[in-house]
Amino acid sequence: MKRTLYHWPLDPGSREVRLALGEKRLAFTSCQLDLPADGQKLQQYNPSGRPPVLVEEEPGNSCVICESRAIVEYLEETRPAAPLLPQELVDRAEVRRLLSWFSDKFQSEVLGLLLYERVEKPMLGLGAPDGAIMREGKQNLRLHLGYLEQLIERRNWLAGPELTIADLSAMASLSCLDYFGDVPFGDFALVKSWYVRLKSRPSFRPLLQDMFPGIPPASDYINLDF
Repeated sequence: MKRTLYHWPLDPGSREVRLALGEKRLAFTSCQLDLPADGQKLQQYNPSGRPPVLVEEEPGNSCVICESRAIVEYLEETRPAAPLLPQELVDRAEVRRLLSWFSDKFQSEVLGLLLYERVEKPMLGLGAPDGAIMREGKQNLRLHLGYLEQLIERRNWLAGPELTIADLSAMASLSCLDYFGDVPFGDFALVKSWYVRLKSRPSFRPLLQDMFPGIPPASDYINLDF
């Protein structure tokens, strides 16, 4: 089977799927999109124009799965080895709650402010970042990190004793900010310890090689011991 993932390096959903593929040890061809230039190409696969898109092809058959939540659930259902959801229904509900936390609350209160101002706004030619909005995003980030500290204090991983897609979703979001050195790990020791454990996993190594055009990563981004 030929498996191709179309993704954008600073899209948390794209990173989440890359991590999930890595954890399940599924080989794939990485096709990094150049947005907005590749927007029309992306829309040929996904009418919303949003990454990521997973294309699986084999003789006489092919399928296209669009966007991170659908892709991760597809992988979980078709490739059950190295499960990313727990067995118990109540534990699965907790994982899904945390997934919503990062895709909705964290996105609107943190990523939607910081990444938009740092990356999307200049990329779209809409001017320089707004310092007040950046400060608001960083203040919100500290509140979210405090909540993660509470979870990690009483659990081995975010949703319970085992690694789940909730950890990968959180890692995907935080790593986008870590690329710029925006995460104050020094003030959140438990989050840093959790993050280092994930950053050291083989599934994360390809993400350490990401380079966003015109914006080099922060000096500690590639360091496993920081």
